[in-house]
Amino acid sequence: MQFKPAFVKKYSQLTDFETYQKAVATFPRKSIRVNTLKISVKKLLPLLQAQGWALEHVPWCTEGFYITHHEGRRDIGHTREHEQGYFFAQKSVSMIPSLALDPQPGEKVLDLCAAPGGKTTHLAALMNNTGTIIANEHDSYRINALNINLERCGVMNTTVTKKSVFEVEGDLFDKILLDAPCSGSGLIKGETQRTRNTLKMWNPQYIKGMGRVQKRMIMHAYHLLKKGGTLVYSTCSLEPEENEQVVDHLLEKEGGKLIPLSLPGLKKEKRYLRIWPQDYDTEGFFVAKIKK
Repeated sequence: MQFKPAFVKKYSQLTDFETYQKAVATFPRKSIRVNTLKISVKKLLPLLQAQGWALEHVPWCTEGFYITHHEGRRDIGHTREHEQGYFFAQKSVSMIPSLALDPQPGEKVLDLCAAPGGKTTHLAALMNNTGTIIANEHDSYRINALNINLERCGVMNTTVTKKSVFEVEGDLFDKILLDAPCSGSGLIKGETQRTRNTLKMWNPQYIKGMGRVQKRMIMHAYHLLKKGGTLVYSTCSLEPEENEQVVDHLLEKEGGKLIPLSLPGLKKEKRYLRIWPQDYDTEGFFVAKIKK
């Protein structure tokens, strides 16, 4: 894995680079989330285990499971249970934002960057298909995947919109999820084409540019939130310019209160949740929860 000298210098200041380098040399573990809109965990697990899949519980998500082994078969997405919408193939760290937002049945929720639908379907399950979710996505190609996944998973409380983040307006929301477009530096794990592309594209100016856009996004999202409402901001980046600095910008300009995140199996954080690959044997991620 080829790291640019500037990358090594920066990440050596953020974490123990040798430990980080060893962690990202391994392939990420695959994981699924049981779709409780269609089936219970108790009923689905025996169906998958009977086919030879071995599952290990994701500590922070009751419905989440790592796929730890299967004899002679690698792609769980080709199973009949997947086609029926009984589960969503989703990264374990990507389950955290929806859990952090904690949407309640009957609430009005906005998912600003919704495709391909892992978090949207999770929100719908947490809300028992009640209330209202506005799932927004700007990219035409990605919105097709979003629609397919919502239908496959039996989501009934969601309306899909195709707008840029800055075009989304309307009534104020109880809760908003902004899983912002980012550099994807948290996804550097294993010798894959995606890892190679991310490392090739990485440069300080690109990161700063992403941070400027994300600051505008989080400000707009905050203005769409009811007073007393909750905003969760997340990225699959490990860059402070895309994470802490974005949230700090919002807090300095608009106020708001950071809510500490506490989920089973995760270290309790006083401010932000920053997940390094070496901490939990996962990909990297960042989550912040703000109350208006």
